Amino acid sequence: MTAETAAEMDRIVARYPNSRSAVMPLLHLMQSEQGEITIGAIGAIAERLDLTTAEVSAVSTFYTMYKRRRVGEHHIGVCTNTLCAVLGGDAVYDALSRRLGIGHNETTPDGRFHLERIECQAACTHAPVMTVDWEFMDDQTPASAVGVIDRLDAGEPVASTRGPMIRDFAATEHTLAFPDDGLAGEGTPVDALMLAGLTVARERGMSAPAANSQQGQESQQSVESEESSR
Repeated sequence: MTAETAAEMDRIVARYPNSRSAVMPLLHLMQSEQGEITIGAIGAIAERLDLTTAEVSAVSTFYTMYKRRRVGEHHIGVCTNTLCAVLGGDAVYDALSRRLGIGHNETTPDGRFHLERIECQAACTHAPVMTVDWEFMDDQTPASAVGVIDRLDAGEPVASTRGPMIRDFAATEHTLAFPDDGLAGEGTPVDALMLAGLTVARERGMSAPAANSQQGQESQQSVESEESSR
């Protein structure tokens, strides 16, 4: 481990009253440098936080963003769950798989791209979606998704749909360890389609009942009555 990495670990740990809360950002830090979570990284984090390697391994294997095999320069994630699948997510994935010549959780021989099927990107409003280094690329088609890969492969700048310009996997992982990177204001994080429900509610004068409203009180009394009868 370099002195710079050790210093960055200390900066992360210093944020938390309970040092074990630093496990996840430390995993992202290690992944930003190594492209994966190695046994050595797990050991270093466990030693720094006075945890067992089993405790750190439990976190790194529970969350799918932590990889146990090396990711390429760019991580490409394609949502193929429910709504994205209905709207063409599988077709997007298949087109990218053919373009890259790799399958799920595989990296191209030149180390440029890693492809992954993802169960949910939490972006159903703009399905089908994919992410590049965890940045959103909304409303994709097979052709547009392949176009993103072509531009990245050619070294051309690519802007994410709702965030900053695409950098690379290592840079995004470092941001997940140190979120205050000055990029939060880039892009348009929320658009009219995402706010459609709120817009309609305002147009119709709809609002959630206040906590102390009659409706709220009746609802609470109903819950309490049901619980007492059990």
